[in-house]
Amino acid sequence: MMVYPSTSGKLKGLPRGIIHADSDLELRPLWSRSSSRSKASVSSNRNLLAVPVGIKQKQNVDVMVQKFLRENFTIILFHYDGTVDGWLNLGWSSQAIHIVAQNQTKWWFAKRFLHPDIVSIYDYIFLWDEDLGVEHFSPSRYVEIIKQEGLEISQPALDPNSTEIHHRITIRARTKKFHRRVYERRGSTRCSDSSEGPPCTGFVEGMAPVFSRAAWYCTWHLIQNDLVHGWGVDMKLGYCAQGDRTKNVGVVDSEYVFHKGIQTLGGSGHRMTKVSNLHSKRQSGTGIDVRTEIRRQSTWEFEMFKERWNEAISQDKNWVDPFKSDQRRIRKRRDTKHVTI
Repeated sequence: MMVYPSTSGKLKGLPRGIIHADSDLELRPLWSRSSSRSKASVSSNRNLLAVPVGIKQKQNVDVMVQKFLRENFTIILFHYDGTVDGWLNLGWSSQAIHIVAQNQTKWWFAKRFLHPDIVSIYDYIFLWDEDLGVEHFSPSRYVEIIKQEGLEISQPALDPNSTEIHHRITIRARTKKFHRRVYERRGSTRCSDSSEGPPCTGFVEGMAPVFSRAAWYCTWHLIQNDLVHGWGVDMKLGYCAQGDRTKNVGVVDSEYVFHKGIQTLGGSGHRMTKVSNLHSKRQSGTGIDVRTEIRRQSTWEFEMFKERWNEAISQDKNWVDPFKSDQRRIRKRRDTKHVTI
């Protein structure tokens, strides 16, 4: 269990014994003193699947959720299109937690509803997109692999025939159980055994990340409250790997998914929207391409995230980048000076 910063100074009015260190997302029945899940199953397997969903992807999400429910996962759905009633006819709907906020992203939801104190009972947090095919994926076998290999941050590999693949490291290697790095010499990318960082090693993409409890505690703080698209976060996830990112971050090949690459927010059916609906400063009544506006916002947020990262480094004089060899040498020399014999 993670040890979180003390908040005792803010709780002086309460007796210490009444304070519980953690909480969860388990549904509690009104007429029973126990959880709706059996004590045996809760104690043996505590994992969480959180997915942003729209009603157009209901069929795919149904297939996904059923697989995870069979493995005793807690399910939380983030409804970004405001539609919940359309899901109520699914047999498992009452077992899931439904949160509604229109036109918000996965990272916006995660920052507000997956606080580390709330999800601290879960061994692994799966923060997945809704457009993933899980025909060749077993949640239990996946968890078994990442536990065995010590992967604090991971993702399932992508079927090579997936509609949308952005990084070579995410492509499934047919002959492997998992991999931690990729070898590539294309364009400006030069990935080899000497590569120490993304996108060659220590990297997973934002579409299907899986976090250990400790890694999520770090990642939650990395997510910026006001930068909703999450661009830039995936490149820094290695800093939350609880050690060497080249060892603790990996892609699982034997349990893989198919990425359908379906655009959701501002996607099909919503391309042209009245400016007045978006509170734009442009002349009212004209139409704009929503996807273009989203890409523009994402690019701006990416640059803002990089600026904040660099500014944070410059302000924290005691912080040492664990992945830069020159800084590691400086820290080692500095620590040696304080050793007394």
